[in-house]
Formats: sequence, structure tokens, C-alpha cells
Amino acid sequence: MTAPRFTQLTARVAVLLEPDVDTDQIIPARYLKGTDKAGMADGLFADWRSRPGFPIPTADAQILLAGHNFACGSSREHAAWALIAGGFRAVVSTAFADIFRGNALKNGLVPVVVPVAVHAALVAALAADPALEVTIDLEAQELRAPGIPTTPFTIDRFARRCLLGGIDELGFLLAHLPEIENHERRS
Repeated sequence: MTAPRFTQLTARVAVLLEPDVDTDQIIPARYLKGTDKAGMADGLFADWRSRPGFPIPTADAQILLAGHNFACGSSREHAAWALIAGGFRAVVSTAFADIFRGNALKNGLVPVVVPVAVHAALVAALAADPALEVTIDLEAQELRAPGIPTTPFTIDRFARRCLLGGIDELGFLLAHLPEIENHERRS
């Protein structure tokens, strides 16, 4: 099966710096009734949108700069779905919950972990220029932004291969179907 191809993204950034944002806040339980991704954008931070100055959504922002320990809590895959439906292709933080990281990668959302100093520099740069664009280069595994040192990041090798190729796990397996069938015949 195909998935959104991700090689390099240069985009504006929405900033949400609260630490320990859990998946229940990213998408409240009342939005979990669906088993497909349609309408997930409506639930993205639904309980927080009425807060004065809440930054989501930001026009044309495809990158979310999040606070420490983003997407902790329950394992709801809907959190990744909602972020993607809300227009995000990548999330940058100093730490992610492991389950969210896996769900994000399987759905085409790139979780980028950066050191605290780089995160602070991004926060300052975006405060000075909210229209600043950041580049997430998955092929080179680098984050780049004006005035910020080029920052390497790591992504699971298999997930990176799938994202760069525009396939999901099933698509990867189906691409090897002739070899699998050949192996089955020999067994």
C-alpha cells in the first residue's frame, strides 16, 4: 500500500510548548468513535482551541514545535491521525512517548527529537520571526533553519525507508510478494 512520501519538507511552524501533552489532549476520547481518518482534524486539540492565544491551527504550518515529552499517555493512534489531518507532516520536540513515535511513523508523521539547546534556539527564532520556515530533511536526517545549527536526528531505519519510498509496512511486504511466494513454495 502507498503512504505519503516524505523526503524533505520546508514549512512554517506552529508552536505548542506545554510539556507532557498527552494523546487525550491531542484528540479527546469523544472523537475516537471512527475507525477511519475522516474528520480527525475536527478533534485536534478540540478542548484547547477555545483558549486565548492557542496557536493551533496556524495557517500553512506543517511542522509542530512541541514541548518536552509530547504525546505521552495512552496509545491512541488517532493522535497521529489527527495531527496529519490538521496538516502536520512533522513534530519537533525534545522527547516523544515511544508508542506515539511508532504510531506517527507508521502513518507518515515524522517525529524529530532535538537537543534542549536546539529546541530553545528554535523557540527564540520563531518568537522573533513567526514566519520562519524550518526544513526537515529525512534523507539527510537533518533539521535546518536560518540561524540554527544544522541538527542531525535519527529515525528508525525501516520507518525511514518506508517514508522515503512512500510505502507503508503492508506495501513493503507486498513489494516482496514474489520472493515470499517463492519461499513458501520451497518450504
